[in-house]
Amino acid sequence: MKLFIDIIGWIGSIEVIAAYGLNSYQKIKSNSLVFQLLNFTGGIFLIANTLYYCAYPSAFINVVWVVIASVAMIQLIRKKK
Repeated sequence: MKLFIDIIGWIGSIEVIAAYGLNSYQKIKSNSLVFQLLNFTGGIFLIANTLYYCAYPSAFINVVWVVIASVAMIQLIRKKK
């Protein structure tokens, strides 16, 4: 189980960094579904990792991260309809 949680944590970290980097270099926009999905799934994976290791402050910030991405995705989907 520990190995699985570690892998999930690394994937989440890579996703969040990829979203930030791609946005910073204007490869994707912050109002794109790809950007928000990377942040959402990355945040979910990081929540699992930080809860497993009882790192509650980090878990909290990732919960906020996921909520922000969720709201943004809902707005994007509604806008497209």
